[in-house]
Amino acid sequence: MRILVLISDAFGGYGGIALYNRDMLTALCSHPNCNEVVAIPRLVKNPGESKAQLAKLTYVTDGLHSKSRYIRTVFWKVLQNPRFDLIVCGHINLIPVAMFLRTWLRAPVLLEIYGIDAWQPTSNHITNLLVRKVDAFISISKITLQRFLAWSKVPAEKGFILPNAIHKERYGVGPKKQDLLRRYGLEGKTVLMTLGRLVSEERYKGFDEVIEVLPELAKEIPDIAYLIIGKGDDRRRLMEKARKTGVSNRVVFTGFIDESEKADHFRLADTYVMPSQGEGFGFVFLEALACGIPVVASKMDGGREAIRNGKLGLLADPTNKNDLIIAIRKSLNKKRRLVKKELDYFSFEKFVERQHHIVNFVVGEMNGFKTTT
Repeated sequence: MRILVLISDAFGGYGGIALYNRDMLTALCSHPNCNEVVAIPRLVKNPGESKAQLAKLTYVTDGLHSKSRYIRTVFWKVLQNPRFDLIVCGHINLIPVAMFLRTWLRAPVLLEIYGIDAWQPTSNHITNLLVRKVDAFISISKITLQRFLAWSKVPAEKGFILPNAIHKERYGVGPKKQDLLRRYGLEGKTVLMTLGRLVSEERYKGFDEVIEVLPELAKEIPDIAYLIIGKGDDRRRLMEKARKTGVSNRVVFTGFIDESEKADHFRLADTYVMPSQGEGFGFVFLEALACGIPVVASKMDGGREAIRNGKLGLLADPTNKNDLIIAIRKSLNKKRRLVKKELDYFSFEKFVERQHHIVNFVVGEMNGFKTTT
C-alpha cells in the first residue's frame, strides 16, 4: 500500500496540528500493509527538524511557502510514480488538489479536520462543493465532526473520530524548577497557566477571560499569578488589558518556549486553565494532566472532550465569570496526581489502533484493497 499525504506542516512545525500530523505519519508508516508514505508539507518553520526518522516516509519539502510551488511539487511527485492506494488530505484548504488527484489516481480521499478551520464553510466556494465528495474524513473531536456535518452535508457515516495522542513518557509529575520560578518571579506564588498562540485571529483561547477574573481571585488568594506561555501579535493587547484590569503585576508572559522545556513549564502551574470557545480538542490539557497538573476546561468546545466531559478535570462556562471563578478555586484545591490509567484512552498505541482501523476501512471498502488485519 502506497499513501500520499498532503499536509500543512508536521516535522519541522510547531503547534498542535503539526504534532497531530507527526503522529499521523508515524502511525501510517507503522501500518503492516504500508510500503511507502509520501508526505508533502506546505510549511516547515524549523528546517533543522524537518527530517523524520521513519523508514517508510518520503518527506518532500520542495514546495514550501508558495501555493504555486506546492502544487507543482505535488504534481511532479505524482507524475514520477502515480500508483497510490490512498490520498490523505491533511487540511480542508487542500481539498481542490486532493479531489483532482482522486480523479487522476482513482484513489480514495481521507480528509483530516481539526477545529474552527472546519466549523463553518470556508471562503472558497469550490472547496465547499468538493468537500462533499470526500470518501471519508477524520475529526479530532465530536464537536468538530458535528459542526462540520452541519454545513458540509457530508454523510455522517463517512466520519471517524481520531483524538490526539499523548506520549506520556515525555512528561511526568515533578517539582517546580527553582531556576524557572526565579526567571519569571513566581517564587511563593499560586500559579494559573495557559499555553497557546497569542494571535489576534485566535482570541478564543481564554486568556482574556482569565485576566478578567484575576481581581476577584486575588481577594481570596493574594499570591495568585497568571503565567501565559506563547508568542504572537496579540501579546501587546493582552498586556494592556492586564494593566487596565489592575493585574499587570500578576500576569507573566514567557514568550515562545522550546519543546524541550514544555514539561518543566507545565509543572510550574498549580492549575492549568483554558476557558476557550473555539478549540477543536485541546491537546494542552492532556500535556498538563500528564504532568499531574489539575485542569479547568471549557464547556463550550472540544476542551471538554480532552478531559472526557469532566472525568479528568473541571469544566466551566467561559462566558460566566462566576462559574469560571468557582471552577478555578475547586481546581486549586486539588492535589497534583498523575491520572495514568485515565490517560490510557489517549495513548499513542490507541491512536495507532484507531487510525489503522480507519485506513483499513477506507482502502479496503472503497478501493478493493484486501487487508491482512
